[in-house]
Parts: sequence; structure tokens; C-alpha cells
Amino acid sequence: MPTASARLGKNSLSDGSTDATAPDPLEDYLAACKELCDNEIERLYGSSERGSSGLYDLILDYPLRGGKALRPALSIAICLGLGGHLEAILPTAATLELYHNAFLIHDDIEDESWSRRGQPTLHIDHGVPIAVNVGDAMLSLSLQPLLDNVERIGLGPALRILRAVAHMTRQTVEGQARELEWVRANTWRLDDADYLDMVELKTSWYSFITPLQVGAIAAGVAPERLAPLESLGRHLGAAFQITDDLLNLRADPEDYGKEIGGDLWEGKRTVMLLRALHCAEPDDAERAVQILAKRRPSADRELSLADLLDRLTARGELSRAGHSAITSHLHRQRNSESKCLDDIRWLYALMHRVGSLDHARALAARHAQAAAEVLADLDWLPPSRHRDVLGDLVDYVHGRTR
Repeated sequence: MPTASARLGKNSLSDGSTDATAPDPLEDYLAACKELCDNEIERLYGSSERGSSGLYDLILDYPLRGGKALRPALSIAICLGLGGHLEAILPTAATLELYHNAFLIHDDIEDESWSRRGQPTLHIDHGVPIAVNVGDAMLSLSLQPLLDNVERIGLGPALRILRAVAHMTRQTVEGQARELEWVRANTWRLDDADYLDMVELKTSWYSFITPLQVGAIAAGVAPERLAPLESLGRHLGAAFQITDDLLNLRADPEDYGKEIGGDLWEGKRTVMLLRALHCAEPDDAERAVQILAKRRPSADRELSLADLLDRLTARGELSRAGHSAITSHLHRQRNSESKCLDDIRWLYALMHRVGSLDHARALAARHAQAAAEVLADLDWLPPSRHRDVLGDLVDYVHGRTR
């Protein structure tokens, strides 16, 4: 069987034609990029050369669980499509994948998520302190491969890539902060434009714009050609995130890899939820806002409190009557302040009644079409299998719910 690097180079024809016998060219390309990135991440951060430290094993946990390697594939495809070499982009592509998985670890903690890619989240398996440190380590260790680009592609391009990644990091954390603040303050008077601004910061820069731009830089393109790649990535990010939000409501957990309905439990301001709040009757909108103000129930927190009460009672430091009174108070508080399944079902039904899901699908389709138009105008990107992959990815990012 051809190696992953050979599979990327196969059928890179100047007329843009591809092998019609290939079962799924996009899946094959993504799988090859994933294999290359996994190997590179293991080379850079595996524990074999660092003793038996559990840190490096945990660094590899999320990356090796699976995933599409979408960000590395974008950077590799644009680089090779512009005549660049795999060796020039692979360490940066692997670094972007490491950033992505570090963000996932921290997102899972912030969202109190229980599963990721069909397995318990890192903080559920190993505790929050260890998970936070692993995420921090992944972000910190990713700096060295970017500095090593100086030897691979020269000082100028290496600094441009480093600058692009620094800008990406700032945009991403600002977008995440905005979304978290909306939930914390129970902000709901928002519209599609507010949502898309947040998505550009939180999703588009690190998932699409920066992977495209660093791939082009590694191939040696002029700085003025980065602007249309920013536009392409912005539209791709919008289509991708809206579709991801839709998947959170209806996909099979085995396919999606995350909790189904988690966005509603967390109170995330998706375009569907905002549309429902905007279009609902006043009484329904008020009830929705009240539900969103409730916290997400945390089984771990409640179990920890129950265990503490039991231990205090067993040691004679808390009377049976005191144990009963506190337990009853916590039960009442949980029922009054936590979302319940009926709340989530009601919100979901409200979104259906006002056509929120159809609105979101149409908005995702418009941004996917805009991305396709930007890609079509890139006359400096010659026909090849790599360009075809970019076109296929435009269809992929918004077609996952069909």
C-alpha cells in the first residue's frame, strides 16, 4: 500500500483530473494527512525519548483518538497545490492539530462536557488539574516547531507563519471569551451578525483562515495573496460552525463524537437558539431565557458533595439531622437552578416551531456558496488534486447534515 505522502502526491495532474476508480478521494486525502500528522506529533511529542512521563502520553491522547485532521489537510493542500513541498508545511500542520486538541481539552472543561470522540473527556478520566496542565503543555510545546521553520523555509517565511499563528491564538481566545460571557451574563438580545462575528474569532481563524495562510506562506506566495484566503476561510468557518451546531442537535453520537444536545445544556448562543428567541412569542421567549439562566447539572459536583457529607457524618462531624437538612437543600437547589431534560426538549421544540433549523441550514449554505465563489476566483492556484480537495472540503463542511 502506498505511503501517506505518496497518496497525497498521487494524481496531482495539471488538468485537474483525478482517478475515477478511487472510492472517495477526499476521505483518502484526509486519511493520509491524518496519518502524516499523527506520526509527526508522535515524533515531536511522543514519550519514547522522554522517559516514562505520563504527560507525553496524555498529550497524544486526544490527537490519536481520531478526527478528520481538517486543519492540517487545508494547510497541506494549499501548500502542495501551490508547488510547495510536504516537508515545508508538515511540522506546522502538526502544530495546528496540536493547538486544536489543546483547545478541545480546555473547551471540554469550560463546557463541563463528558465525552469527546466517543470516549470520556480528559478531565473526566484524569481530573481537571491534570487536563488543564496537558492542554497548557500542548500550547507551550507547539512553539518549538514554529521556530524550527527557520531552518526549513527561511527566516522571513518562518516569521510570517509565527506571526499568523500568534494572531490566530489571540482571535480564538477572544472569541471563546465572548461566547463564555454571553452564557455567564445570559445575554440573548443577539442576532445572526453577532453570532457570525463570534464564530469568525472563535472558529474561522484557527480552523480555516490560518491553516490556509500558513500553507500558502510555506509554499512561498506573496503576502498580497493572503487576503482572499482570509475571505475563503471566513466563509468556510461560518458554514462549518453552523453545521456543527446543527449536528449537535441531531447527529448520532458515534458519528459526531461529542455529546448530543450539549449546546442546549450549556446554553450556547447558536444561530438556531438566537433565531428562536427572536421569533418566539413573548411568553415563550421569557420562558426560554429563564431556562437558559439555569446552570448545567454536574453529576461529578453533586457526587462529590454527597461523598463529603457522608464522610463528615461517618466521622461524627455532622449529625444525621444536619446531613438530611443539607441534602434536602441541595436537592431543592438542583431542581430549581439546574436545567432538566424537559427544559432541553422544550427548547428543541421551540426551535422547530419557529423554523430555526431551516434558517440555520440556509445561512450555512449561503456561506458555503460564498466560499466556493472565492475559491473559483483564485486564478493563481493551478488545477490539481490539491485544489480539487479544497473544493471538496467546501462541500464537506456544510453537507454533513444531509
